[in-house]
Amino acid sequence: MKLVESLIVGVVILSALVGSSMGASAETLDGFVAGSYTAKNGYALQYRLYSPEIEDGKTYPLIVHLHGAGSWGDNNEAQLGQAKRLVRSDYPAFILAPKTVRPMKWVDLDWKQTGHHQPEQVGLSLEATHELLLKLLNETREIDSSRVYANGQSMGGYGTWDLITRYPEMFAAAVPVCGGGDVEKMPRLQTMPLWVFHGAKDTVVPVQNSRELVAALEAVGNKHVTYTEYPDRGHDAWVPAYNNDQLFSWLFDQRKGK
Repeated sequence: MKLVESLIVGVVILSALVGSSMGASAETLDGFVAGSYTAKNGYALQYRLYSPEIEDGKTYPLIVHLHGAGSWGDNNEAQLGQAKRLVRSDYPAFILAPKTVRPMKWVDLDWKQTGHHQPEQVGLSLEATHELLLKLLNETREIDSSRVYANGQSMGGYGTWDLITRYPEMFAAAVPVCGGGDVEKMPRLQTMPLWVFHGAKDTVVPVQNSRELVAALEAVGNKHVTYTEYPDRGHDAWVPAYNNDQLFSWLFDQRKGK
């Protein structure tokens, strides 16, 4: 396992260096500034960070957005496909959009299966994302640390479940879309507000994943979980979800300790 991880890290670092030398990504794209963070595990995480227009004395929420497999790409741009849809003038926020490089997933689970068990070891890219998030919270006084939210779709939906169950103390709320996770970890999310989305006709990630996770949350007494299942949607539940104004109103009202 350690040898495999070392090989993966080597490929990722090399890819990052080659991409940088070729100028593969614009420094700023649609307001998202490109960055790179080398984690303690050696993983060179590429990311984009959107900053709202800052008013003196104000702090703003931060959304951690984990992209799906359709945004793997080979540069530090592809992950913005859905991240850009989180930019709202009526709900200003920082948006952190990290990138994991093919074939690495946010969490090593089979998307087409159910009954998942969380891997003992956190994935390299997700661990790096956690470190980067800690760094941003420590260094950016304009971020409201009580209003940090996790979100992602498909592969990123899996990553969202994994992220919040490993580090539940960091997040005020989460929005996993058409993902999956380990129902046995739901006691860790007993008090966390969640809005879960899935399409009933999803043939990529079984809708049963979200149904079982929501049922497990309710079973442990979580009274702050909302589940929306679109009866006529397939593997694209993020389209109506991110177009839902009520989602943003609900999300930005959540804060730790509320």
